[in-house]
Amino acid sequence: MPMQLPIMEHFYTLQGEGYHQGKAAYFIRLGGCDVGCVWCDVKESWDASAHPLISVEQLLDKVKKTPATIVVITGGEPLMHNLDELTAVFRNAGLKMHIETSGAHPLSGTWDWITLSPKKFKAPLDAILPFANELKVVVFNKTDFEWAEKYAALVSPGCRLYIAPEWDKSEQVTPLIIDYIKAHPQWQLSLQVHKYINVP
Repeated sequence: MPMQLPIMEHFYTLQGEGYHQGKAAYFIRLGGCDVGCVWCDVKESWDASAHPLISVEQLLDKVKKTPATIVVITGGEPLMHNLDELTAVFRNAGLKMHIETSGAHPLSGTWDWITLSPKKFKAPLDAILPFANELKVVVFNKTDFEWAEKYAALVSPGCRLYIAPEWDKSEQVTPLIIDYIKAHPQWQLSLQVHKYINVP
């Protein structure tokens, strides 16, 4: 049987956050998450059984109908699923594979870019930390800066460091983030630009 995954949604858009912000990318949002962020903006992704199963080959066909060269696998928590076959098939088709993960489940798949966004609700596994290309910490309150520094000390020296305001609290926390980055210039600001320009 061909491998199938629960797909909440998929779409071609611009990457709105982090190092690859502004680049065209095809997003595939997998169903299933047990991290449970209280401020999650896609809680409908949590129940994997609520979403249709689509084969890897069908997904590739949809991507190939666009000019996309980058595919971003997100969730939910995508690493709740084994992604070895997905990345093998897509990379064999010449696509760059990116993942956005909390790191709370074992790493599977072969990736060109790993965005690690650790969450207090379910901390990342130590084994994933050396592989992160980008650390993105969402700031909901002041204690999240300490959380950010904890993981900045654990990722590889070449990992890029980003702090992002939680969307609903951005008015309050963005000024704190600006001051923090000015005092700690190893960090960069990541904004959810896709929400400002009204794209998925």
